[in-house]
Amino acid sequence: MSKVAKKNEPQDTALYPIRTVSDLTDVNAITLRAWERRYGLFEPVRKASGHRLYTQANIDLITRVVGLLDRGMRIGQIKAQLDAEKAVQDKDSVVNDIWKRYVDRMIAAVIQFNEEGLEETYGDALSLYPIDMVTEKLLMPLLRELGRRWAENEGSIAEEHFFAFYIRNKLGARFHHRSKTNDGPSLLLACLPGDRHEAGLLLFALAANAAGYRVILLGADMPLEELPAAVRKTGCAAIILSGILLPESEVLKALPALTGQSDVPVFLGGYASVKVHDALKRAGVIVLGTDLKSGLARLLDIVPVE
Repeated sequence: MSKVAKKNEPQDTALYPIRTVSDLTDVNAITLRAWERRYGLFEPVRKASGHRLYTQANIDLITRVVGLLDRGMRIGQIKAQLDAEKAVQDKDSVVNDIWKRYVDRMIAAVIQFNEEGLEETYGDALSLYPIDMVTEKLLMPLLRELGRRWAENEGSIAEEHFFAFYIRNKLGARFHHRSKTNDGPSLLLACLPGDRHEAGLLLFALAANAAGYRVILLGADMPLEELPAAVRKTGCAAIILSGILLPESEVLKALPALTGQSDVPVFLGGYASVKVHDALKRAGVIVLGTDLKSGLARLLDIVPVE
């Protein structure tokens, strides 16, 4: 039976309605309910009204189910596969605790404005694990948690600026040394107007580059009205926007004009992409969500690399 949300539970704990999950995973709502009821593949949270709400962990699990189906596994076999994978994960709980401690240490360093603490923790992780694993297990959870804190006014502007400067230098160096010989489609990447949180955008740019795309990075606080002309000049195949903070109403009102004038698909990822999901859909924007892997997979489906 599904869990019931507590009355005093925070309303912004990254819980998403079924229509958002359906759009992010390309699995229709009827199928999601069948996977829950008939096969017991996941357990959403239930509001007092009876509406289902899904966590990021639920979304990740649904994405995993889709992957197993694509590999030819029958839906009736998947529960056993997921249980076996969970058993392995439980055995590796010590490793999972290590990543949680890394995240907690970096958040504490941000709160204390401790650059040495950030450097020590990040360097320690890189010395022990591959950079892709550090990105997946440390940086992405860290950015999600910091984004949530800032969107809910739990962190200060000073903390934001401190961490933004630090991580921009780290990721900017990686971006500078990226492969520049790709011959895949070009992407135009920018943050929404008023949003200066570039870390997620840089990580997506690096992942897209590794997948074979050519990337043109415009950075923070980009006026939307300038993007159609930039697309025409560069011949880009898509626009990738990033948003951590909730966009102002003027930005949401400007998005339909952008999608109508660009002649290429417009994507949006980051915390804002799930918080204003319905408005983005109405504007013709394709939602990428907050997970780097699933967002890149959606981009590859729509704008493939030949």
